[in-house]
Amino acid sequence: MEAADLDFGDVPEGHRSGYVTLVGRPNVGKSTLMNALVGRKLSIVTRKPQTTRQRVLGILSDEERQIIFLDTPGVLEPRYGLQSVMMRSVQGAIRDADLVLFMADATRDEPDRLTLDFVEDRTAILLLNKIDLIPQEQALPLVDRYTELRAFEEVIPTSALKDYNLDAVLDEITERLPKGPPFYPKDVVSEHPERFFVAEIIREKVFQQYRQEIPYSVQVNIVEYAEHAGDRKDVIDAEIVVNKESHKGILIGKGGQALKALGEAAREDIEPFLNRDVYLQLHVKARAGWRDDEGRLRSYGYRTDE
Repeated sequence: MEAADLDFGDVPEGHRSGYVTLVGRPNVGKSTLMNALVGRKLSIVTRKPQTTRQRVLGILSDEERQIIFLDTPGVLEPRYGLQSVMMRSVQGAIRDADLVLFMADATRDEPDRLTLDFVEDRTAILLLNKIDLIPQEQALPLVDRYTELRAFEEVIPTSALKDYNLDAVLDEITERLPKGPPFYPKDVVSEHPERFFVAEIIREKVFQQYRQEIPYSVQVNIVEYAEHAGDRKDVIDAEIVVNKESHKGILIGKGGQALKALGEAAREDIEPFLNRDVYLQLHVKARAGWRDDEGRLRSYGYRTDE
């Protein structure tokens, strides 16, 4: 359905709406930036790379504009099927965008040529993120290297973590979005269902609680999501899939203590997100090779046809 087919009442003259895709290498700060711009935590954030696996949609609306952000997985050279699907998701999000926010790490010496290849000639703003970690003038040679490789609409030094220059980012985005009515009701902040965010919160806790390669082999599926009225808690049954039988034992821990701690940490974030109490059950299953199994990837919600 097109935005014009929806009735949003009186839309101010000059109202702007559009899709803005965030792209960059893993751990450059895309999820932190989108959460800061939208004003709500929608994308999970950890210090480990490859946290985001699917594009996450977040919407910023006010009287004069509606900006629909697409947070994407970090750009990389894929080593297995899941990563290939992730990279196709990035390419699809770039195709859908009215504007691309190309996020680069200001502390690096060399341009991110891999992401540049993804963006190609799309209209883009260059954000030099993590600028709080260095003197701004130190980033000037990096800016020169980027602008020698392609033209950008604007170059903005930012710190998503410190909320630095984010108003300037929003102003530049707004100026370049097409005029038109909103695509979503103004009180909507995302189109993903609650079970998507619940699964992401659980996966975030896996990243935070476990080390080494285990988080990268984990998939979280919501098997049951039962809402109850009154004082009864909602019941959420989640399945945690790992790639190896040995990983299953590590996730569960001695006497189930590690899995219990994981469930408690996840529930502490799930309940305020949903604004209601939940009874959370976690189960761990080992499914070898799931990251290269196209059928399983589709069943887990990954779009393998992009």
